Amino acid sequence: MCSNASEVATGFLKADRYQGSRKNKKRGGVVNIQNNQFPEQQGFSRQDILWALGIWSVILSLSPVVVFYVLMVN
Repeated sequence: MCSNASEVATGFLKADRYQGSRKNKKRGGVVNIQNNQFPEQQGFSRQDILWALGIWSVILSLSPVVVFYVLMVN
């Protein structure tokens, strides 16, 4: 165990502690994707569509307020 706080801080930030997780990873390889790995149902669900409609309704309803504020401030 380290004797003081500075040794603990420098030991925690050393790069060699993180090298073990990177040694076995291969970068830049080709990913093999087959059609049977995907779920049967693809596309957007009702929940996705309702969420998107809700977000866009908030954005479109607040945009006149933002424009009015910008015009009044300048």
